[in-house]
Amino acid sequence: MNALTQTVLKTTIVEEPQDFFVRELRAHLAALTGGLSPEQFVRAWWMWYLHLAQSPKIQAELARYAVHKMVDTWQFAVLASTVSRKPVESDRRFAHTAWSAWPFSMYARAYKNWEEWWHRAATSVPSVDARSAQLLHFSIREWTQIASPSHYLLANPELLSLTHAEAGRNLIRGYKHWLDDLKRTLRGLPPAAVEHIHVGRDVAITPGKVVLRNELAELIQYSPQTTRVHAEPILITPAWIMKYYILDLSPINSMVRYLVDKGHTVFIISWKNPTAVDRHLGMDDYLELGFFAAMDAVTAIVPNRKIHVVGYCIGGTLSLIGAAALAQQGDQRIRSLTLLAALADFSKPGELSLFIEPNQLTLLDAMMWKRGVLEGRQMAAAFQMLRSYDLVWHPLVKSYFHGVREQATDLMAWNADVTRMPWRMHSEYLKRLYLHNELVRDSFEVHGTPISLRDIKVPMFVVGTETDHVAPWRAVYKVRQYTESDDYTFLLTSGGHNAGIVSGPSNPKRRYRGGTWNESKSYVPPDEWFASARIEQGSWWPVWQRWLHRHSDGRLVPPPSVGKASHGYCPTTDAPGEYVLQR
Repeated sequence: MNALTQTVLKTTIVEEPQDFFVRELRAHLAALTGGLSPEQFVRAWWMWYLHLAQSPKIQAELARYAVHKMVDTWQFAVLASTVSRKPVESDRRFAHTAWSAWPFSMYARAYKNWEEWWHRAATSVPSVDARSAQLLHFSIREWTQIASPSHYLLANPELLSLTHAEAGRNLIRGYKHWLDDLKRTLRGLPPAAVEHIHVGRDVAITPGKVVLRNELAELIQYSPQTTRVHAEPILITPAWIMKYYILDLSPINSMVRYLVDKGHTVFIISWKNPTAVDRHLGMDDYLELGFFAAMDAVTAIVPNRKIHVVGYCIGGTLSLIGAAALAQQGDQRIRSLTLLAALADFSKPGELSLFIEPNQLTLLDAMMWKRGVLEGRQMAAAFQMLRSYDLVWHPLVKSYFHGVREQATDLMAWNADVTRMPWRMHSEYLKRLYLHNELVRDSFEVHGTPISLRDIKVPMFVVGTETDHVAPWRAVYKVRQYTESDDYTFLLTSGGHNAGIVSGPSNPKRRYRGGTWNESKSYVPPDEWFASARIEQGSWWPVWQRWLHRHSDGRLVPPPSVGKASHGYCPTTDAPGEYVLQR
């Protein structure tokens, strides 16, 4: 009997037969729907229909608005047939001057009026509950996006003009791109744009050694790049839904490289890419084998020094949990805590909440239970749906109609290098944090004991990003309400969940605004703070690095040894290690 069979038996033997079959049925349904629960969308539309059917006044208003939009389309079509007219304002899909020519201007105007009517219809029924309204808005946005004339050759004047100028060669290239993408999808190969970017050669190249490896994580200690270093080391806990090297991309975009060049001793956790045999790993394992194990290793290698803890995304949430648990025990090894786009309060996770509700989680849990893991590509598809124009439609039109491949970047290569998540951990994470919000309710347990974030009193530096769809900055900002730090800095940077954090020190396109509170009780609402905070140009990395320097004891000391064999932390594999290479 192999390990997978034993694990499956352990997770199913205690179930009643009817529970097993119900899960099987749900798993098959999830396979058909891509993990999305059709029930919640059907319910949202049914509620909208019922309330609309009982509201003659709203029906009349929508009918009048439909007539208004039809008349506008007709009048525009008549005028646009005699003189070029811009069809719509402030819509990048139709910004090119070619859209001012008839009949394409009419196509765009008619489409825009139709799109606006549907959005009005979805928001005109006030008795629909907030969640149903959110689901309606999302589904309308997705299907109206599909119908946009900018996505079709014969309705897009830019594409027709390009095709005429190139005598169709753009379409031939696009067809070849489509065949290549199809082949890569069927074979599980990386996208063509990033196939020549390799981990350990082009990205994740900061020198270092693996000094700890267990069944879940590796700990990498980076080689010093200066003759003397800051006394306190830095431990970075990245998210396990991503490969760690998002923080060690090409040298110009590597946060790790930036820190070691500034004289910091840096450690980072590299998570294993789990398979079905790891289905039993849970949140407690990520805490014990990841965060706590890494803290012990850093303490042994750099003794008698406190540690600057840094957590990114889910890794930031894990760092919060670990910091609260250590504080409860009287452990004072943490010098400061930095959170990068990380949530403590999961009550308002933005559009990500579309995929988080009881029926949805039940379906997702059944699918993960059957497979043992949540596939990374499925999770990536969910994130793509939240920004379908930027991440789906625009790249497809560019590749298949323009015949132009996107230029590969280090961030694109990382984004294509997806990871899996074990069933138990992801199920616990979604239910305990997103669904029940245990962490801010002081009901999250570590070793059977509830922890409280209010036990965290170390200096904190919290970073949010303006256009984050995964950890909305207003939700990140709320960490302030749940901790007791009297030295608290919040910084908001431009960009999204990834690009906003990966902000090399010489990036001229970035901006940020920040604020510091020097006592633990004051709280300014996020929008009020946003309106008063001064905008600064440039990367936020230098600001943070200076903050780390101020929160160190100021001494520069000889670099510590790499690993410590006498304590069981022998340096082995060169960075980036083995786990990051797992597919």
